[in-house]
Amino acid sequence: MRALVTGCAGFIGSHLTESLLDDGVEVVGVDCFNNNYDRPSKLSNLERAREWNAFEFVPVDLARGELEDLVEAVDAIFHLAAEPGVRSSWTARFETYLRNNLLATHHLLDACRRWPEKRFVYASSSSIYGQAETLPTPEEVVPRPFSPYGLTKLAAEHMCSSYRANHGIPTVTLRYFSVYGPRQRPDMAFAQFCRATIDGDPITVYGDGTQTRDFTYVDDVVTATRASERIDAAVGGTYNIGGGSRTSLREAIELLSEISGRRVEVRHEPAQFGDVRDTGAATERARRDLRYEPATELKSGLEAQFEWAGNVRAR
Repeated sequence: MRALVTGCAGFIGSHLTESLLDDGVEVVGVDCFNNNYDRPSKLSNLERAREWNAFEFVPVDLARGELEDLVEAVDAIFHLAAEPGVRSSWTARFETYLRNNLLATHHLLDACRRWPEKRFVYASSSSIYGQAETLPTPEEVVPRPFSPYGLTKLAAEHMCSSYRANHGIPTVTLRYFSVYGPRQRPDMAFAQFCRATIDGDPITVYGDGTQTRDFTYVDDVVTATRASERIDAAVGGTYNIGGGSRTSLREAIELLSEISGRRVEVRHEPAQFGDVRDTGAATERARRDLRYEPATELKSGLEAQFEWAGNVRAR
């Protein structure tokens, strides 16, 4: 098998790439190194992948189009490339989100029209739900995005559905919930919390800290993503991929203090535009069709991320 992984130098994409390579799958990895965070960090995410002869890196900007050669050379497509982040998706940067989340997805799907037998796995986000009134939230709930980022991810979901209905492309949509673990993006909460704790700085929390998230460890996300490519019942499906339990930021910080053995000072700032109060994934559909069972509890996952962050800081 030969797989295309877009966003291969990113947090989740690099873990998925390594998992595929570990199992003997050849990987064509694509990344354009957009400037949402520093290029050296993304390059370091690819250090292990580059050790495999079965890994080919192609620096391509998907939004430029003409992607037929990439699609022709592979058996399956994992589309993880995106412009991430809720808070930075407003005003002047919205055009970047449209380009990297919607236009890029359109070009990749359009390239797949000539090979409609190739599975197309799209990485979406819990941000499509917005301020969900039902917790845990099932896939049947009408999405109400609370940020421009969420809007672009939902629009790309509909684009996948349109290409499946019109051109027969076997798409699968996965809605990831608050993914964490080693290599997490520097702007994400746990990455910031770990750095601040290691450096002895205060942790900044936007809001009162009682807001909850369904934190999902990256290895569990990778397992679900790979299952969605292998299992025929997944085609045409949309699946929540969550960690199995909601936890408040306050509780997560207390856990980090326990893991680090350090007193953590918390500084509160006003809630940011686009941040929702709570998220929680109803995962019955993924458990049924993908046989998805999250295996990593928050404490052990946060321990792994804190250890990784310490090693990075020590370099």
